[in-house]
Amino acid sequence: MQVILIKEVETLGNAGETVTVKNGYARNYLIPQGLAMIATKSNLSIIENKLKTVELKEAKSRENLESLANELNKMKLNFSLKAGEDEKLFGSVTSQMISDSCKDLGFTIDKKEIHIDEPIKTLGNHKVTVKLGSETTAQIKVKVTTEE
Repeated sequence: MQVILIKEVETLGNAGETVTVKNGYARNYLIPQGLAMIATKSNLSIIENKLKTVELKEAKSRENLESLANELNKMKLNFSLKAGEDEKLFGSVTSQMISDSCKDLGFTIDKKEIHIDEPIKTLGNHKVTVKLGSETTAQIKVKVTTEE
């Protein structure tokens, strides 16, 4: 049976592709799950139109993510925390703290998007990676000083 994939199916292909599968697989799994449609001319045109609108939305969001990444690359956050001897902090700078500081500056970044390679437990300058979307990343500079 010829079907058009609506969404990406790992073992079959990407959205918009026409593939041949067994009748039972198409009728019992792909079509009820909303992963595929029977390949007809009208269904082909419907899927092509949907894919074009999805591509336009992704292009716009990608532009927005790139401009956000440029702003985040320029950003420098300052934290004043209690420190002990040897310039070691009593706690650490967490992704939640970084997310809250970004929110105060007008940027909404989820703490799950912030990736800290090693816990920030020392004074000084550090870099934190923010993963925005699939391919876009940014680096925020973090400066940690002692609390007066």
